[in-house]
Amino acid sequence: MEQKNAAQILHALGHDARLELFRLLVRAGDDGLNIGQIGKQLNMPASTLAHHITTLVKANVITQHQNGRETINIANFKLVQSMADYLFNDCCKGVEA
Repeated sequence: MEQKNAAQILHALGHDARLELFRLLVRAGDDGLNIGQIGKQLNMPASTLAHHITTLVKANVITQHQNGRETINIANFKLVQSMADYLFNDCCKGVEA
C-alpha cells in the first residue's frame, strides 16, 4: 500500500459518524447490513447516513451489493487490514539520529 492510499482510507474514517458506521459493519461481519438496519442502529437521518456511506464507498472502505431490493453494506476487511499493516510495517525498527 502506498502512503496516499493509506491517507485516503484514514481520511474517510476520520469522522466520528463514519468510524462508528464502519465499526458497526465490522461487528456485522461478512453478512453486512442494509441501509435501514444501519440507520436504526445508529439513529441517523437517512440523508446523513447516505452521505457517510457514499464517502466510505468512494474510499473503498465499505463495499455494497444488491440483494433483491436491498443494498447490503460490508466492511472491506482486507483493505483496512492492509492499511493497518502499512502503518505498523516499520514498527520498532528504530530511527537514525
